[in-house]
Amino acid sequence: MSKEKQDRFLQLYEPLHERFTRFCQSRVYDGMDYKDLINDVLLIAYEKFAELRDDKAFLGFLFGITRGVLSNFKQKKKTERFQEGGAHPRSHHDPQTQTDLNFLYHCLDQLPESQKDCILLFELSGFSIKEIAEIQDCSESAVKQRLKRGREALTAQMNYESQLKTL
Repeated sequence: MSKEKQDRFLQLYEPLHERFTRFCQSRVYDGMDYKDLINDVLLIAYEKFAELRDDKAFLGFLFGITRGVLSNFKQKKKTERFQEGGAHPRSHHDPQTQTDLNFLYHCLDQLPESQKDCILLFELSGFSIKEIAEIQDCSESAVKQRLKRGREALTAQMNYESQLKTL
């Protein structure tokens, strides 16, 4: 049974590997490595593989687990910062670029999850609108609307935050 489970899991995962890797690369920040994220998600997905009801939902299944892992990581980082009284070193980017990235991710975190996912999948991961519609189990027009609203909200948030910084 275990060999059959492993073969079925790999059969579903292998065609999605590149897309899933791009998704994970677009979602990580704050010191987390995307390869670690992929490994964590795949381990959890394999353990919960019996819960998958439809093979077509496999990519969405992986994305859902990814969001949960990232949420747990984010919560853990908040706790660590509170306990240590400071931020951890983040990455190899120069300070200005890192500040800009942190600001962007902060603004993205203010968006509703569906809009945030649409923007990350489309703009950073390179998924098509049709692919995003399949992942989010919605119509293509809903994806377009989420992208439009998400971009508008992100622009407004970034402009508002920028104006506050200058005061």
